Amino acid sequence: MAWTEARAVAYAAGRAARPEPVAAPLAEADGLTLASPLTARTDMPAFPVSTVDGYAVRGPGPWPVVGRVLAGSVPEPLRPGTAVQIATGAMVPAATEHIIRVEDADQRPGGLVSGVAPPARQWREPGDEAAGGDELLPAGVPVTPAVIGLAAISGHDTLPVTPAASAAVVVFGDELLTAGPPGRGRIRDGLGPQLPAWLRRLGAATPAGLAGPGPVEDTLPAQTAAVEAALKHAEVVCTVGGTMHGPVDHLRAALAALGGRHLVDRVAVRPGWSMLLAEIPVPGGPPRFVVGMPGNPQSAIVTLVSLVAPLLDGLAGRAERPLPTVRLTEPARGRGGATHLLPVRVEHGAATPVRHAGSAMLRGLARADGFAVIAPGTDGAAGDVLPWAPLPLVPGGRP
Repeated sequence: MAWTEARAVAYAAGRAARPEPVAAPLAEADGLTLASPLTARTDMPAFPVSTVDGYAVRGPGPWPVVGRVLAGSVPEPLRPGTAVQIATGAMVPAATEHIIRVEDADQRPGGLVSGVAPPARQWREPGDEAAGGDELLPAGVPVTPAVIGLAAISGHDTLPVTPAASAAVVVFGDELLTAGPPGRGRIRDGLGPQLPAWLRRLGAATPAGLAGPGPVEDTLPAQTAAVEAALKHAEVVCTVGGTMHGPVDHLRAALAALGGRHLVDRVAVRPGWSMLLAEIPVPGGPPRFVVGMPGNPQSAIVTLVSLVAPLLDGLAGRAERPLPTVRLTEPARGRGGATHLLPVRVEHGAATPVRHAGSAMLRGLARADGFAVIAPGTDGAAGDVLPWAPLPLVPGGRP
């Protein structure tokens, strides 16, 4: 399957299986996605609000100061020929004609105040920002701290959001160590420790206990049991290893035993061509998903941006994200008829390929911001503007 098609299939699968929305308290909504439009419950602001400290006046001056209006109080209408001291954020009295800023006002003997009001109105009228019932944000917008603040000032205590999908990681491999230096034919597991953090940065929930039991032995019964156990608790299970057709690659057989249906099975992309995405039926509910990642570290992270990111976007109800672009700083070879995902460091829109970027390496990836996308049948030339698939370097989002 072509790389762009595989991404589209993953997104569509997630979108079709997204869960029912829930009402989340504002303090718990950060990083989730609006499941329905956010509307204003009242006019914004709901009443005329002073934007300065000063004096609200009516009629010609000078004016006797007959009172004070502070934020949070409801003033009486202003009488002709009088003034009241007013604070920023306070409700403007009815019949106010001008507000003179405190720095433009002169205090006179006998409690009088004089001054010239600026030409521009010094208060906000009801509905300046939005009228009651107006749509403030559409469904599908990620909830940020600013969105939470907007919801609060527009009168909401909760937000309708799509709950975060839970995700688990299952790593296969008799050759893997989980502590100490590698040696004597065994290597350290470099993916099990990092994948939960990537998943959280993509908006998934990774509850304690779903990070996987440690490397699973290379037998069909053990791998089938491990995937089945993870699927009981997670909507998305990312497996590592076992996607090829070697003597101990059992993932496809395990998925068959679990009734899985392949949505993506091998992608025309390098590295990572043996990646896969399978849908696991759940009686009476939406399906769950298994993303098969190759065991080589860079191939697995290519799978993350190729299949996992769009799948989680769909499950979250987020809009499908078009890839941004970067300008390549130096030539880079393509990979024949396959899309090439080239690890790059991006600064000010310029993408420089990183060194030590072999499929089995993590040294280059640790310095990369994402992958420049070199189309099939092409090479990248210095100055070319290319799409790029960013890594989620910030929790809950993309750079």
